Amino acid sequence: MSTIRRFRAMDLFRFNNINLDRYTETYDVQFYLNYMCKWPDLFTVAESPADTLMGYNMGKLEGEGELWHGHVTALTVAPECRRLGLARGLMRGLEEASEKIHNCYFVDLFVRPSNSVAVSMYEAMGYILYRQVIDYYMSDGVMPSEYAYDMRKALPRDVDKKSIVPVKHPVHVEDTFF
Repeated sequence: MSTIRRFRAMDLFRFNNINLDRYTETYDVQFYLNYMCKWPDLFTVAESPADTLMGYNMGKLEGEGELWHGHVTALTVAPECRRLGLARGLMRGLEEASEKIHNCYFVDLFVRPSNSVAVSMYEAMGYILYRQVIDYYMSDGVMPSEYAYDMRKALPRDVDKKSIVPVKHPVHVEDTFF
């Protein structure tokens, strides 16, 4: 049985097994610490009974008015811990905090279309393809350049589901800031 808890600074020394996945974006230490301090209830880890980190979800809050939302910056699970429902559990935690603590209208995320396993999971959780973002992912020598799917899930505050009306044409990265 795993435990989901808030990310702690010392976890930075324990999550290399998770960050080695080719789909996982990695950041500098300051970036992780910034999220931990600003949005502690949106930055969680799944930990095994043996105290091994199994995955994490790093999120933030952004937007104003009806664009106020929770954003998934990174969700990843160690390869040896996949297919256990951890990603879904981590996502549910972020959705719940976005809804009940922060009163958001929706949750959004960006995902590579080539990451079909993740796309399928998000769709099964009720996320829709809101828009495509041109040249969102740049080549890093391992992964090719690729556009992103901007996927969204409306939360109860968005009674009319305005936040999930799909945009019919692709947009550029600079058009995605809130």
